[in-house]
Amino acid sequence: MMEQNKESTVARLQAAKHESGKSYSQLAEETGLTNVYVAQLLRRQAQLKPDTAPLLLAALPDLPEDHVREMMRAPLRSYDPNLIQDPTVYRLNEAVMHFGESIKEIINEEFGDGIMSAIDFYCSVDKIKGVDGKDRVVVTFDGKYLPHSEQKSEHMVSRTRPSEKQ
Repeated sequence: MMEQNKESTVARLQAAKHESGKSYSQLAEETGLTNVYVAQLLRRQAQLKPDTAPLLLAALPDLPEDHVREMMRAPLRSYDPNLIQDPTVYRLNEAVMHFGESIKEIINEEFGDGIMSAIDFYCSVDKIKGVDGKDRVVVTFDGKYLPHSEQKSEHMVSRTRPSEKQ
């Protein structure tokens, strides 16, 4: 039921964007968000924050009020496993898989043993001209560095609490 509701909500959100004639980058400029985050909002993959709602409504005045309220609820972040069959998604995944080990090694070399957050994370897609004059896609992943913790038993909350008497 929730997935059906999500599908119909996303269809209405996408229709409002389409009817506006605006691109994700235009909407991003009007709202102060990244273009990828706007796309995530309109796919119900991100939560619309109260301070941003008026900006989004100004940019997309045809958004139904009930959909705006729905967008302000925490979303069910999911994806269709068949999405990998789309050539763009497949190539993006392939690029991350191909370069992932080297990216991980450089993160560890530059920062230490840790990872890039996908929660405290910004992403954008930009179009630029290459040195050869051809269009190029620039995908920027901007994530907070999170170091792995050394697992000392004295830091485990469950071990430092006094045991409850039975």
